[in-house]
Amino acid sequence: MGEPKFSRPRTQTPTHPWKQARIEEEHDLKERYGLKKVGGMREIWREKSALRRHRNQAMKLIGRVDSSEGHYFKEKEQLIDSLTRKGLLQTGAEIGDVLEINVEHMLSRRLQSVVYYKGLAPSMRSARNLIVHGHICIGDQRMTVPGYHVLKEEEDSLRYSTNSPFSNPEHSFRKELDTRRISSEEESEDSDSNELKNSEEVVEKTESETEG
Repeated sequence: MGEPKFSRPRTQTPTHPWKQARIEEEHDLKERYGLKKVGGMREIWREKSALRRHRNQAMKLIGRVDSSEGHYFKEKEQLIDSLTRKGLLQTGAEIGDVLEINVEHMLSRRLQSVVYYKGLAPSMRSARNLIVHGHICIGDQRMTVPGYHVLKEEEDSLRYSTNSPFSNPEHSFRKELDTRRISSEEESEDSDSNELKNSEEVVEKTESETEG
């Protein structure tokens, strides 16, 4: 049965430790989401284990014939509501949509990723540093755990801590972020206009060749 004082680990490690494809995939995820250089794989395994539990529960409910009513119907609704609150499913999703969730969806709901996506940090690595050093809070609660999963209802209250120097809009860090955001928006607009221009030229060339 095990020692009651020590719970069993909920993170499952890979069954085969030296599969090249899996290792390359996890290294790519570690770089893209700014995970720890030492121990970042375990963060990925933790998200994969949680994803596996969600999928197993969904498959059990899908396989139930009488899941349209009673206890199984309630369990299905609770699973969908829970994943919707976590931002892993859209409103109005079905139980089959749970199987479409992948590890990237799980990693994108971490506090570190949400801080970067909201424009509070210039990169994933800097987002992790801001969180660890206490510059980020949700509401009035200072957050220091980069792997915390942000609920959808908490996204609007995510901001810099009140005692952080970055809470001042005139701070050089904030001004640099605004400059980068404006430049990136201008570059995206220029690329869109260039693509539109190129497509129009292709269309005109095709029409001229057809007429000729």
